[in-house]
Amino acid sequence: MGKSLMAPNSCSWARSSSPFSASSSSSYHVDLGYRSHTHTKKCKSIQSALQQSAASVLQFPKQRVITKEPTPAPGPSPDHEKATSSHVLPRWNFLQRAASAALHTAESLLVSYELRHPLPKTADPGVQTSGNFAPVPEQPACQNLPVTGTIPESINGVYLRNGANPLFKPVAGHHLFDGDGMVHAVKVSDGGASYSCRFTETHRLVQERKLGRPVFPKVIGELHGHSGIARLLLFYARGFFGLLDPKHGIGVANAGLVYFSNRLLAMSEDDLPYQVRVGPTGDLETVGRFDFNGQLGNNSTMIAHPKVDPVSKELFALSYDVIQRPYLKYFRFYPDGVKSPDVEIPLPVPTMMHDFAITENFVIIPDQQVVFKLQEMIRGGSPVIYDKGKKSRFGILPKDAKSGSEIMWVESPDTFCFHLWNAWEEPETDEVVVIGSCMTPPDSIFNECDESLKSVLSEIRLNLQTGKSTRRPIMGPSDQVNLEAGMVNRNLLGRKTQFAYLAIAEHWPKVSGFAKVDLGTGEVRKYFYGDGRFGGEPFFLPNSSSNHEDSGHILAFVHDEKAWRSELQIMNASTLELEASIKLPSRVPYGFHGTFIDSRDLANQA
Repeated sequence: MGKSLMAPNSCSWARSSSPFSASSSSSYHVDLGYRSHTHTKKCKSIQSALQQSAASVLQFPKQRVITKEPTPAPGPSPDHEKATSSHVLPRWNFLQRAASAALHTAESLLVSYELRHPLPKTADPGVQTSGNFAPVPEQPACQNLPVTGTIPESINGVYLRNGANPLFKPVAGHHLFDGDGMVHAVKVSDGGASYSCRFTETHRLVQERKLGRPVFPKVIGELHGHSGIARLLLFYARGFFGLLDPKHGIGVANAGLVYFSNRLLAMSEDDLPYQVRVGPTGDLETVGRFDFNGQLGNNSTMIAHPKVDPVSKELFALSYDVIQRPYLKYFRFYPDGVKSPDVEIPLPVPTMMHDFAITENFVIIPDQQVVFKLQEMIRGGSPVIYDKGKKSRFGILPKDAKSGSEIMWVESPDTFCFHLWNAWEEPETDEVVVIGSCMTPPDSIFNECDESLKSVLSEIRLNLQTGKSTRRPIMGPSDQVNLEAGMVNRNLLGRKTQFAYLAIAEHWPKVSGFAKVDLGTGEVRKYFYGDGRFGGEPFFLPNSSSNHEDSGHILAFVHDEKAWRSELQIMNASTLELEASIKLPSRVPYGFHGTFIDSRDLANQA
């Protein structure tokens, strides 16, 4: 190979491989501000202060790069390399140059002010990007990866997982969810494997790369209190003088992935999705922001967890707005990509809605207690708050609804599910059953709180006749662990399922293994990655040649914090036995959600 596998234009501060400090390598618990069961202190809400001292400057590890084996495939196209080249100073006129200098000075003064105040852990970049949460450089497709065991013959295609990977070192507050989107891909063919990872080339990332620094506001890490208002003003001022273009999306596309209408889409709910193409070698290339051929407006957004019905092949989605009514819209796409008219869902306040569910006939919409109140910034607080006075409820809307008036609301007190794993109808009791992980405190992901965080796998029953609900934990007290991130057999989405495969988030937010839970009996079987080894979302890949619900495999990226190396593990979903491990050429940070595209679909990409 001769030279490094690193892409020439990856973030320089992410070229790493050893832990940040002795403490982070010797202790496998990283506290990102989401307290585990052993910590109980008074809850602190995020304030406008963003940085405690210059001593909190990030330390970024050195990434080991394999230079002999495996061998890299040819790089991406010249056009893609051009898009990821190092920043070039824009051609500004005199007024723009003067405005840029003045705004840069104002931002420097703002940062100096922020440095004199303490940071909550949920906005401290030294915490949020510590250990294996730290970013990595891009990796061109690397072939002939070492494999321990045997990759099952039924697996042919590419496993992809999204995650946050900030291109630039944060200058102020930063939350894990704020990072630029990066997709990691392992392509499997005839028992062999390749790996690559690439940034999703969002309009935001492309502009910041050209400028050589971050200029777009970080919604969770920076927009708090008066300094958050100041950052918004700086952003709008830069847009006014033409120093940046905010009119084509500000999203990071770092959360979800879905394959629909022959397109792989990367999503975060603050923007339209971005189409990413998988090349013949397994390398990735961003095609661009995708508006479904003009059917979604330029200022539209789409939730990060759209649902594909396994029978009708339709894609169901939501779009929410935190500023103006309607705060929520529902729509769907038919298999040919044609969009239905929007259905406006009446909500009194804009609500955090990261996920939803579908059944055979309904869309299940959670309207919960974490809401957006931008006026809280004027009071010096976070715009994302836990409204204890609001009652949580679920909306049951027919899939073919033409109006929001067709929705039926059923209250479910004190219920907050960041993710919903499945839902189905039970006609014999006239109920809709919803399976989700109920999280307390509800806003603990966004606001620092020392109260013990719990995420309990729960069954919620919504009675269509009485309008009442019930909720129960699925597992017994002795088996109770935090379960977050996972799935059911996607071929049964919206229908009654027996099993769910969920990440064991112990110690939160790290994932020590996964659980296979019988949703009817509560029986649970656990698979742990081993001492000092942590993973992420367990992805269930069903075996198409079998009718058994749990016939298939679990795919999960696993990182060894002792050896500081990563691999893709493939486990038998029925027996929970490890069948193969693919050694990866570079570190894979802990991330978010994934999907799998089989080889036939890969050949038919748009």
